[in-house]
Amino acid sequence: MTTMHPNFSSPAFSAFRFKVLALGLLSALVLAGCGSSSRRVSYETEEFDSTTTHTRTYTATEAQTCEAARRALLSQGYMINAANTDLVTGRKSFQPAAEVHVEVEFRVVCAREGGKSGKRSTVAFATALQDRYGIKKVNNSASLGVGAIGSLSLPFAGSDDAMVKVASETLTDELFYDRFFALLDRFLEGQGGEEPEAPSVAPEAPRPAAPLNPGAPATTFPVKPVPSPG
Repeated sequence: MTTMHPNFSSPAFSAFRFKVLALGLLSALVLAGCGSSSRRVSYETEEFDSTTTHTRTYTATEAQTCEAARRALLSQGYMINAANTDLVTGRKSFQPAAEVHVEVEFRVVCAREGGKSGKRSTVAFATALQDRYGIKKVNNSASLGVGAIGSLSLPFAGSDDAMVKVASETLTDELFYDRFFALLDRFLEGQGGEEPEAPSVAPEAPRPAAPLNPGAPATTFPVKPVPSPG
């Protein structure tokens, strides 16, 4: 029986080997392209073509707008971290799953804007940052203190559960901000939307004029009677 051995130096085998190498190189390029597209960061899609998602304009002062924002966040269970005339920040915790913890930090900045009609208006900028935490097991070993030797590690090991931040993202859902701004508008309407008027001060009553200084009283001299002629 005769055994047939492939001729590796034949032109047919060389052409086959070239096709295999070309196919392998093409597959590697395709996989590399897929890997690079999966690593694309989300901010590459930022077009900066819209200002309506995070902003609204109100006919009110900065203090009134931020106060309405503070009350809106308080009404939804947010813990207020800071609140002044031009900035309000609040934080709220969520538990979407047993081992997942989410915290949303809401920030509102109130900036004054001059209108064409001369009325005072304020722009409210709202941004919500979502932090996601997951449970991570931390291994630790027990140690025993020995007087002359020092610390001696024992082979007994344990694990503790710790919450570790695994993701952080700015919320960009337009409906989420629409609901917040609608609630802010309701609290702003409750304030009247106008600046409190300064208390009126009654005009001072005119002081009476000082009386003129009268002159010295006239001095009278007694008149002697004149005797009538006899």
